[in-house]
Amino acid sequence: MHHIASTGAIASPSDMRRPWYRHLYVQVLFAIAAGVLLGHFQPQWGEAMKPIGDAFIKLVKMIIAPVIFLTIVTGIAGMRDLASVGRVAGKAFAYFLTFSTLALFVGLIVANVVHPGAGLNIDPATLDAAKVAGYAEKAHETTVTGFLVAIIPDTFVGALSEGSILQTLFVAILMGTSLALLGERTERLVAALEEVSLAIFKVVAILMRAAPLGAFGAMAFTIGKYGTGALVHLAGLVATFYLTSLLFVIVVLGLVGWACGFSIFRLVAYLKDELLLVLGTSSSESALPSLIEKMERAGCPKSIVGLVVPTGYSFNLDGTNIYMTLAALFIAQACNVDLSLGQQLSLLAVAMLSSKGAAGVTGAGFITLAATLSIVPSVPVAGMALILGIDRFMSECRSLTNFIGNAVATVVVSRWEGKLNTAQLALALNGGATASAPFTPAQAPQAAE
Repeated sequence: MHHIASTGAIASPSDMRRPWYRHLYVQVLFAIAAGVLLGHFQPQWGEAMKPIGDAFIKLVKMIIAPVIFLTIVTGIAGMRDLASVGRVAGKAFAYFLTFSTLALFVGLIVANVVHPGAGLNIDPATLDAAKVAGYAEKAHETTVTGFLVAIIPDTFVGALSEGSILQTLFVAILMGTSLALLGERTERLVAALEEVSLAIFKVVAILMRAAPLGAFGAMAFTIGKYGTGALVHLAGLVATFYLTSLLFVIVVLGLVGWACGFSIFRLVAYLKDELLLVLGTSSSESALPSLIEKMERAGCPKSIVGLVVPTGYSFNLDGTNIYMTLAALFIAQACNVDLSLGQQLSLLAVAMLSSKGAAGVTGAGFITLAATLSIVPSVPVAGMALILGIDRFMSECRSLTNFIGNAVATVVVSRWEGKLNTAQLALALNGGATASAPFTPAQAPQAAE
Protein backbone atom coordinates (compact mmCIF):
# COMPACT_ATOMS: atom_id res chain seq x y z
CA MET A 1 0.00 0.00 0.00
CA HIS A 2 3.00 2.23 -0.45
CA HIS A 3 1.33 4.08 -3.30
CA ILE A 4 -1.05 5.84 -0.93
CA ALA A 5 1.50 8.26 0.41
CA SER A 6 2.60 9.28 -3.05
CA THR A 7 -0.86 10.32 -4.10
CA GLY A 8 -1.24 12.79 -1.30
CA ALA A 9 -3.67 10.68 0.68
CA ILE A 10 -2.61 12.03 4.07
CA ALA A 11 -4.78 14.97 5.02
CA SER A 12 -2.33 17.83 5.41
CA PRO A 13 -3.19 21.28 6.82
CA SER A 14 -3.12 22.67 3.29
CA ASP A 15 -5.74 20.11 2.24
CA MET A 16 -7.97 21.12 5.14
CA ARG A 17 -7.71 24.80 4.10
CA ARG A 18 -8.50 24.06 0.44
CA PRO A 19 -11.40 26.21 -0.88
CA TRP A 20 -14.72 24.34 -1.10
CA TYR A 21 -14.91 24.73 -4.87
CA ARG A 22 -11.66 22.81 -5.36
CA HIS A 23 -13.02 19.60 -3.83
CA LEU A 24 -13.72 16.94 -6.46
CA TYR A 25 -17.22 16.08 -5.23
CA VAL A 26 -18.27 19.75 -5.41
CA GLN A 27 -16.95 20.06 -8.97
CA VAL A 28 -18.68 16.84 -10.06
CA LEU A 29 -21.94 17.96 -8.45
CA PHE A 30 -21.88 21.26 -10.33
CA ALA A 31 -20.97 19.42 -13.55
CA ILE A 32 -23.97 17.08 -13.16
CA ALA A 33 -26.28 20.06 -12.57
CA ALA A 34 -24.87 21.87 -15.61
CA GLY A 35 -25.31 18.73 -17.72
CA VAL A 36 -28.94 18.36 -16.66
CA LEU A 37 -29.67 22.01 -17.50
CA LEU A 38 -27.98 21.84 -20.90
CA GLY A 39 -29.70 18.55 -21.81
CA HIS A 40 -33.09 19.89 -20.76
CA PHE A 41 -33.00 23.33 -22.40
CA GLN A 42 -30.79 22.47 -25.41
CA PRO A 43 -31.33 18.75 -26.12
CA GLN A 44 -29.33 18.79 -29.37
CA TRP A 45 -26.33 20.36 -27.65
CA GLY A 46 -26.74 17.87 -24.83
CA GLU A 47 -26.62 14.93 -27.22
CA ALA A 48 -23.52 16.43 -28.81
CA MET A 49 -21.73 16.15 -25.43
CA LYS A 50 -21.73 12.33 -25.65
CA PRO A 51 -18.09 12.06 -26.83
CA ILE A 52 -16.90 13.92 -23.71
CA GLY A 53 -18.53 11.40 -21.37
CA ASP A 54 -17.43 8.45 -23.50
CA ALA A 55 -13.85 9.74 -23.66
CA PHE A 56 -13.59 10.00 -19.87
CA ILE A 57 -14.95 6.48 -19.33
CA LYS A 58 -12.44 5.19 -21.92
CA LEU A 59 -9.64 6.97 -20.06
CA VAL A 60 -10.57 5.24 -16.82
CA LYS A 61 -11.07 1.83 -18.46
CA MET A 62 -7.59 2.23 -19.95
CA ILE A 63 -6.09 2.19 -16.46
CA ILE A 64 -8.34 -0.42 -14.80
CA ALA A 65 -6.40 -3.49 -16.01
CA PRO A 66 -2.96 -2.36 -14.74
CA VAL A 67 -4.49 -1.20 -11.43
CA ILE A 68 -6.12 -4.59 -10.83
CA PHE A 69 -3.09 -6.55 -12.04
CA LEU A 70 -0.55 -4.70 -9.88
CA THR A 71 -2.79 -4.62 -6.79
CA ILE A 72 -3.49 -8.36 -6.89
CA VAL A 73 0.01 -9.51 -7.86
CA THR A 74 1.78 -7.49 -5.16
CA GLY A 75 -0.94 -8.34 -2.63
CA ILE A 76 -0.81 -12.11 -3.11
CA ALA A 77 2.99 -12.15 -3.45
CA GLY A 78 3.22 -10.32 -0.14
CA MET A 79 0.89 -12.78 1.62
CA ARG A 80 3.10 -15.86 1.03
CA ASP A 81 0.40 -18.00 2.69
CA LEU A 82 -1.54 -19.24 -0.35
CA ALA A 83 -4.13 -21.03 1.79
CA SER A 84 -5.36 -17.62 2.91
CA VAL A 85 -5.93 -16.60 -0.73
CA GLY A 86 -8.36 -19.47 -1.24
CA ARG A 87 -10.00 -18.74 2.09
CA VAL A 88 -10.54 -15.07 1.16
CA ALA A 89 -11.99 -16.05 -2.23
CA GLY A 90 -14.34 -18.58 -0.58
CA LYS A 91 -15.62 -16.04 1.95
CA ALA A 92 -16.04 -13.39 -0.75
CA PHE A 93 -18.13 -15.69 -2.95
CA ALA A 94 -20.23 -16.81 0.03
CA TYR A 95 -20.99 -13.14 0.73
CA PHE A 96 -21.71 -12.39 -2.95
CA LEU A 97 -24.09 -15.33 -3.32
CA THR A 98 -25.96 -14.52 -0.11
CA PHE A 99 -26.56 -10.84 -0.75
CA SER A 100 -27.10 -11.10 -4.51
CA THR A 101 -29.83 -13.67 -3.85
CA LEU A 102 -31.27 -11.48 -1.09
CA ALA A 103 -31.40 -8.55 -3.53
CA LEU A 104 -33.40 -10.68 -5.99
CA PHE A 105 -35.88 -11.56 -3.23
CA VAL A 106 -36.16 -7.90 -2.22
CA GLY A 107 -37.09 -6.90 -5.77
CA LEU A 108 -39.61 -9.74 -5.95
CA ILE A 109 -41.27 -8.82 -2.64
CA VAL A 110 -41.49 -5.09 -3.42
CA ALA A 111 -43.02 -5.77 -6.86
CA ASN A 112 -45.71 -7.94 -5.24
CA VAL A 113 -46.46 -5.34 -2.56
CA VAL A 114 -46.37 -2.14 -4.66
CA HIS A 115 -47.60 -3.52 -8.04
CA PRO A 116 -45.86 -0.77 -10.08
CA GLY A 117 -47.19 -2.10 -13.42
CA ALA A 118 -50.79 -2.63 -12.39
CA GLY A 119 -53.41 -0.72 -14.37
CA LEU A 120 -51.33 -0.06 -17.50
CA ASN A 121 -53.21 -2.81 -19.41
CA ILE A 122 -50.67 -3.10 -22.22
CA ASP A 123 -51.40 -5.48 -25.10
CA PRO A 124 -48.09 -7.30 -25.85
CA ALA A 125 -49.06 -7.43 -29.55
CA THR A 126 -48.87 -3.63 -29.75
CA LEU A 127 -45.27 -3.49 -28.50
CA ASP A 128 -42.36 -3.02 -30.89
CA ALA A 129 -40.25 -6.11 -30.30
CA ALA A 130 -37.61 -4.89 -32.78
CA LYS A 131 -36.48 -2.25 -30.27
CA VAL A 132 -35.22 -4.91 -27.88
CA ALA A 133 -34.19 -7.54 -30.44
CA GLY A 134 -30.51 -6.59 -30.17
CA TYR A 135 -30.53 -7.05 -26.39
CA ALA A 136 -32.27 -10.41 -26.72
CA GLU A 137 -29.59 -11.60 -29.19
CA LYS A 138 -26.81 -10.58 -26.81
CA ALA A 139 -28.63 -12.34 -23.99
CA HIS A 140 -28.57 -15.64 -25.90
CA GLU A 141 -24.82 -15.21 -26.45
CA THR A 142 -24.07 -14.77 -22.74
CA THR A 143 -24.58 -18.29 -21.42
CA VAL A 144 -22.99 -19.36 -18.13
CA THR A 145 -20.68 -21.81 -19.94
CA GLY A 146 -19.61 -19.16 -22.44
CA PHE A 147 -19.02 -16.72 -19.60
CA LEU A 148 -16.73 -19.17 -17.76
CA VAL A 149 -14.74 -19.98 -20.90
CA ALA A 150 -14.38 -16.27 -21.67
CA ILE A 151 -12.53 -15.75 -18.36
CA ILE A 152 -9.51 -17.44 -19.95
CA PRO A 153 -7.71 -14.93 -22.25
CA ASP A 154 -6.29 -15.86 -25.64
CA THR A 155 -2.85 -14.69 -24.51
CA PHE A 156 -1.28 -13.66 -21.22
CA VAL A 157 -0.75 -10.08 -22.41
CA GLY A 158 -4.19 -10.03 -24.04
CA ALA A 159 -5.81 -10.12 -20.61
CA LEU A 160 -4.27 -6.70 -19.88
CA SER A 161 -5.05 -5.19 -23.27
CA GLU A 162 -8.63 -6.32 -23.98
CA GLY A 163 -10.22 -4.62 -20.96
CA SER A 164 -11.88 -7.67 -19.38
CA ILE A 165 -11.88 -7.37 -15.59
CA LEU A 166 -12.24 -11.13 -15.02
CA GLN A 167 -9.48 -12.01 -17.49
CA THR A 168 -7.17 -9.54 -15.76
CA LEU A 169 -8.16 -11.01 -12.39
CA PHE A 170 -7.46 -14.55 -13.61
CA VAL A 171 -3.97 -13.72 -14.93
CA ALA A 172 -3.10 -11.60 -11.88
CA ILE A 173 -4.00 -14.42 -9.47
CA LEU A 174 -1.81 -16.84 -11.44
CA MET A 175 1.10 -14.38 -11.46
CA GLY A 176 0.74 -13.50 -7.79
CA THR A 177 0.56 -17.17 -6.84
CA SER A 178 3.70 -18.01 -8.82
CA LEU A 179 5.64 -15.16 -7.15
CA ALA A 180 4.47 -16.31 -3.71
CA LEU A 181 5.61 -19.88 -4.44
CA LEU A 182 9.04 -18.69 -5.56
CA GLY A 183 9.47 -16.89 -2.24
CA GLU A 184 12.44 -14.68 -1.43
CA ARG A 185 13.94 -14.94 -4.93
CA THR A 186 11.20 -12.64 -6.25
CA GLU A 187 11.53 -9.88 -3.63
CA ARG A 188 13.24 -7.49 -6.06
CA LEU A 189 10.61 -8.11 -8.74
CA VAL A 190 7.77 -7.53 -6.24
CA ALA A 191 9.47 -4.33 -5.07
CA ALA A 192 9.75 -3.19 -8.70
CA LEU A 193 6.06 -3.92 -9.31
CA GLU A 194 5.17 -1.86 -6.23
CA GLU A 195 7.21 1.01 -7.63
CA VAL A 196 5.30 0.71 -10.92
CA SER A 197 2.04 0.83 -8.96
CA LEU A 198 3.17 4.20 -7.56
CA ALA A 199 3.20 5.60 -11.09
CA ILE A 200 -0.08 3.92 -12.06
CA PHE A 201 -1.97 5.35 -9.09
CA LYS A 202 -0.50 8.75 -9.86
CA VAL A 203 -1.99 8.39 -13.34
CA VAL A 204 -5.34 7.64 -11.67
CA ALA A 205 -5.03 10.87 -9.64
CA ILE A 206 -4.32 12.82 -12.84
CA LEU A 207 -7.27 11.28 -14.71
CA MET A 208 -9.64 12.06 -11.83
CA ARG A 209 -9.06 15.76 -12.49
CA ALA A 210 -11.12 15.27 -15.66
CA ALA A 211 -14.01 13.66 -13.74
CA PRO A 212 -16.22 16.80 -13.78
CA LEU A 213 -15.93 16.99 -17.58
CA GLY A 214 -16.85 13.32 -17.91
CA ALA A 215 -19.85 13.67 -15.61
CA PHE A 216 -21.01 16.79 -17.47
CA GLY A 217 -20.81 15.14 -20.89
CA ALA A 218 -22.53 11.92 -19.81
CA MET A 219 -25.36 13.66 -17.96
CA ALA A 220 -25.96 16.24 -20.72
CA PHE A 221 -26.24 13.38 -23.25
CA THR A 222 -28.61 11.34 -21.06
CA ILE A 223 -31.05 14.22 -20.51
CA GLY A 224 -30.71 15.51 -24.08
CA LYS A 225 -31.24 12.09 -25.66
CA TYR A 226 -33.94 10.61 -23.43
CA GLY A 227 -35.41 13.73 -21.84
CA THR A 228 -37.47 13.68 -18.68
CA GLY A 229 -40.79 12.88 -20.41
CA ALA A 230 -40.29 9.13 -20.08
CA LEU A 231 -39.84 9.57 -16.35
CA VAL A 232 -43.29 11.13 -16.04
CA HIS A 233 -45.04 8.15 -17.67
CA LEU A 234 -43.10 5.55 -15.71
CA ALA A 235 -42.51 7.55 -12.53
CA GLY A 236 -44.03 4.78 -10.40
CA LEU A 237 -41.47 2.20 -11.52
CA VAL A 238 -38.52 4.61 -11.29
CA ALA A 239 -39.54 5.81 -7.82
CA THR A 240 -40.16 2.25 -6.63
CA PHE A 241 -36.73 1.11 -7.85
CA TYR A 242 -34.87 4.06 -6.32
CA LEU A 243 -36.68 3.73 -2.97
CA THR A 244 -36.15 -0.04 -2.90
CA SER A 245 -32.42 0.37 -3.59
CA LEU A 246 -32.18 3.10 -0.95
CA LEU A 247 -33.86 0.87 1.63
CA PHE A 248 -31.59 -2.04 0.67
CA VAL A 249 -28.52 0.12 1.28
CA ILE A 250 -29.79 1.68 4.52
CA VAL A 251 -31.48 -1.37 6.08
CA VAL A 252 -29.73 -4.46 4.71
CA LEU A 253 -26.22 -3.12 4.12
CA GLY A 254 -26.65 -0.80 7.10
CA LEU A 255 -27.26 -3.79 9.39
CA VAL A 256 -24.26 -5.57 7.89
CA GLY A 257 -22.14 -2.49 8.59
CA TRP A 258 -23.49 -2.21 12.14
CA ALA A 259 -22.64 -5.86 12.79
CA CYS A 260 -19.11 -5.21 11.55
CA GLY A 261 -18.68 -2.04 13.58
CA PHE A 262 -19.05 0.75 11.03
CA SER A 263 -21.78 3.14 9.88
CA ILE A 264 -23.12 2.79 6.34
CA PHE A 265 -23.79 6.55 6.32
CA ARG A 266 -20.16 7.34 7.15
CA LEU A 267 -18.98 4.89 4.49
CA VAL A 268 -21.20 6.60 1.90
CA ALA A 269 -19.86 10.00 2.98
CA TYR A 270 -16.29 8.68 2.71
CA LEU A 271 -16.99 7.54 -0.88
CA LYS A 272 -18.95 10.66 -1.92
CA ASP A 273 -16.48 11.65 -4.67
CA GLU A 274 -16.74 8.24 -6.31
CA LEU A 275 -20.51 7.96 -5.87
CA LEU A 276 -21.11 11.31 -7.56
CA LEU A 277 -18.84 10.20 -10.39
CA VAL A 278 -20.84 6.97 -10.75
CA LEU A 279 -24.06 9.02 -10.73
CA GLY A 280 -22.79 11.36 -13.43
CA THR A 281 -21.42 8.68 -15.75
CA SER A 282 -23.94 5.87 -15.04
CA SER A 283 -20.94 3.56 -14.82
CA SER A 284 -19.50 2.04 -11.64
CA GLU A 285 -16.34 1.14 -13.57
CA SER A 286 -15.46 4.83 -13.78
CA ALA A 287 -14.72 4.79 -10.03
CA LEU A 288 -13.15 1.32 -9.72
CA PRO A 289 -9.51 2.46 -9.42
CA SER A 290 -10.44 5.05 -6.81
CA LEU A 291 -12.47 2.47 -4.85
CA ILE A 292 -9.45 0.15 -4.66
CA GLU A 293 -7.27 2.97 -3.37
CA LYS A 294 -9.83 4.23 -0.83
CA MET A 295 -10.57 0.78 0.61
CA GLU A 296 -6.85 0.32 1.23
CA ARG A 297 -6.75 3.70 2.97
CA ALA A 298 -9.67 2.59 5.14
CA GLY A 299 -7.69 -0.28 6.65
CA CYS A 300 -8.50 -3.17 4.30
CA PRO A 301 -5.39 -5.19 3.27
CA LYS A 302 -4.29 -4.84 -0.35
CA SER A 303 -4.54 -8.58 -0.96
CA ILE A 304 -8.21 -8.66 0.11
CA VAL A 305 -9.12 -5.43 -1.72
CA GLY A 306 -7.52 -6.78 -4.89
CA LEU A 307 -9.57 -9.99 -4.77
CA VAL A 308 -12.92 -8.71 -3.52
CA VAL A 309 -13.41 -5.48 -5.50
CA PRO A 310 -12.77 -6.79 -9.06
CA THR A 311 -14.74 -10.03 -8.51
CA GLY A 312 -17.53 -8.05 -6.85
CA TYR A 313 -17.88 -5.95 -10.00
CA SER A 314 -19.03 -9.11 -11.78
CA PHE A 315 -20.61 -11.23 -9.05
CA ASN A 316 -21.91 -8.83 -6.38
CA LEU A 317 -24.47 -6.79 -8.34
CA ASP A 318 -27.06 -5.95 -5.69
CA GLY A 319 -28.60 -3.07 -7.64
CA THR A 320 -28.80 -5.05 -10.87
CA ASN A 321 -30.48 -7.97 -9.10
CA ILE A 322 -33.12 -5.75 -7.45
CA TYR A 323 -33.80 -4.25 -10.89
CA MET A 324 -34.14 -7.64 -12.59
CA THR A 325 -36.96 -9.09 -10.49
CA LEU A 326 -38.67 -5.73 -10.03
CA ALA A 327 -38.61 -4.94 -13.77
CA ALA A 328 -39.67 -8.48 -14.77
CA LEU A 329 -42.73 -8.34 -12.53
CA PHE A 330 -43.49 -4.77 -13.67
CA ILE A 331 -43.64 -5.99 -17.29
CA ALA A 332 -45.83 -8.96 -16.29
CA GLN A 333 -48.21 -6.69 -14.36
CA ALA A 334 -48.33 -4.11 -17.16
CA CYS A 335 -49.23 -6.83 -19.68
CA ASN A 336 -51.78 -8.40 -17.30
CA VAL A 337 -49.77 -11.62 -17.01
CA ASP A 338 -50.61 -13.26 -13.67
CA LEU A 339 -47.59 -15.17 -12.37
CA SER A 340 -48.07 -17.83 -9.71
CA LEU A 341 -45.66 -18.06 -6.76
CA GLY A 342 -44.00 -21.05 -8.42
CA GLN A 343 -43.48 -19.13 -11.66
CA GLN A 344 -42.04 -16.18 -9.75
CA LEU A 345 -39.60 -18.42 -7.89
CA SER A 346 -38.53 -20.08 -11.15
CA LEU A 347 -37.98 -16.60 -12.62
CA LEU A 348 -35.81 -15.79 -9.60
CA ALA A 349 -33.80 -19.00 -10.05
CA VAL A 350 -33.21 -18.20 -13.72
CA ALA A 351 -32.19 -14.65 -12.78
CA MET A 352 -29.56 -16.01 -10.37
CA LEU A 353 -27.88 -17.86 -13.22
CA SER A 354 -28.36 -15.30 -15.99
CA SER A 355 -26.96 -12.50 -13.81
CA LYS A 356 -23.65 -14.38 -13.73
CA GLY A 357 -23.76 -15.09 -17.47
CA ALA A 358 -24.02 -11.39 -18.41
CA ALA A 359 -21.55 -10.19 -15.79
CA GLY A 360 -19.09 -7.66 -17.16
CA VAL A 361 -21.08 -7.08 -20.37
CA THR A 362 -21.85 -3.47 -21.33
CA GLY A 363 -25.48 -2.76 -20.45
CA ALA A 364 -25.50 -5.94 -18.38
CA GLY A 365 -28.65 -5.03 -16.45
CA PHE A 366 -30.85 -4.81 -19.53
CA ILE A 367 -29.17 -7.78 -21.24
CA THR A 368 -29.58 -9.93 -18.12
CA LEU A 369 -33.25 -9.02 -17.96
CA ALA A 370 -33.64 -10.09 -21.60
CA ALA A 371 -31.88 -13.40 -20.84
CA THR A 372 -34.19 -14.03 -17.90
CA LEU A 373 -37.41 -13.24 -19.77
CA SER A 374 -36.39 -15.32 -22.79
CA ILE A 375 -36.19 -18.40 -20.55
CA VAL A 376 -39.47 -17.60 -18.73
CA PRO A 377 -41.96 -17.63 -21.66
CA SER A 378 -44.95 -16.43 -19.62
CA VAL A 379 -43.56 -12.86 -19.57
CA PRO A 380 -43.20 -11.33 -23.07
CA VAL A 381 -39.64 -10.21 -23.93
CA ALA A 382 -41.22 -7.49 -26.10
CA GLY A 383 -42.45 -5.96 -22.85
CA MET A 384 -38.92 -4.65 -22.31
CA ALA A 385 -39.77 -1.96 -24.86
CA LEU A 386 -41.88 -0.41 -22.09
CA ILE A 387 -38.83 0.41 -19.98
CA LEU A 388 -36.22 0.93 -22.70
CA GLY A 389 -36.68 4.70 -22.55
CA ILE A 390 -35.97 4.90 -18.83
CA ASP A 391 -33.25 2.26 -18.58
CA ARG A 392 -30.53 4.90 -18.67
CA PHE A 393 -32.05 6.56 -15.58
CA MET A 394 -32.38 3.18 -13.89
CA SER A 395 -28.76 2.30 -14.66
CA GLU A 396 -27.54 5.14 -12.46
CA CYS A 397 -29.28 3.65 -9.43
CA ARG A 398 -28.09 0.15 -10.35
CA SER A 399 -24.49 1.36 -10.53
CA LEU A 400 -24.67 3.29 -7.23
CA THR A 401 -26.14 0.32 -5.35
CA ASN A 402 -23.61 -2.10 -6.89
CA PHE A 403 -20.76 0.25 -5.94
CA ILE A 404 -21.80 0.62 -2.29
CA GLY A 405 -22.41 -3.12 -2.06
CA ASN A 406 -18.85 -3.86 -3.16
CA ALA A 407 -17.38 -1.37 -0.69
CA VAL A 408 -19.31 -3.03 2.16
CA ALA A 409 -18.26 -6.51 0.96
CA THR A 410 -14.58 -5.49 1.07
CA VAL A 411 -14.81 -4.32 4.69
CA VAL A 412 -16.81 -7.39 5.73
CA VAL A 413 -14.42 -9.93 4.20
CA SER A 414 -11.45 -8.06 5.69
CA ARG A 415 -13.07 -8.32 9.12
CA TRP A 416 -13.96 -11.99 8.65
CA GLU A 417 -10.28 -12.60 7.95
CA GLY A 418 -9.30 -10.71 11.13
CA LYS A 419 -7.20 -8.31 9.06
CA LEU A 420 -9.29 -5.16 9.15
CA ASN A 421 -7.38 -2.28 10.73
CA THR A 422 -10.31 -0.92 12.74
CA ALA A 423 -8.42 2.13 13.96
CA GLN A 424 -7.56 3.13 10.41
CA LEU A 425 -11.14 2.46 9.26
CA ALA A 426 -12.56 4.67 12.03
CA LEU A 427 -10.05 7.41 11.21
CA ALA A 428 -10.95 7.35 7.51
CA LEU A 429 -14.72 7.25 8.03
CA ASN A 430 -14.60 10.05 10.56
CA GLY A 431 -12.80 12.36 8.14
CA GLY A 432 -9.38 12.22 9.75
CA ALA A 433 -6.09 11.44 8.07
CA THR A 434 -6.92 8.97 5.33
CA ALA A 435 -3.69 7.04 5.27
CA SER A 436 -1.42 5.35 7.74
CA ALA A 437 1.24 2.71 7.81
CA PRO A 438 0.47 -0.49 5.86
CA PHE A 439 -1.32 -3.25 7.74
CA THR A 440 1.03 -5.65 9.50
CA PRO A 441 0.34 -8.99 11.22
CA ALA A 442 1.08 -7.37 14.58
CA GLN A 443 -2.12 -5.37 14.19
CA ALA A 444 -4.26 -8.48 13.78
CA PRO A 445 -5.39 -8.83 17.41
CA GLN A 446 -6.66 -5.26 17.44
CA ALA A 447 -8.20 -5.63 13.99
CA ALA A 448 -10.14 -8.72 14.97
CA GLU A 449 -11.66 -7.29 18.14
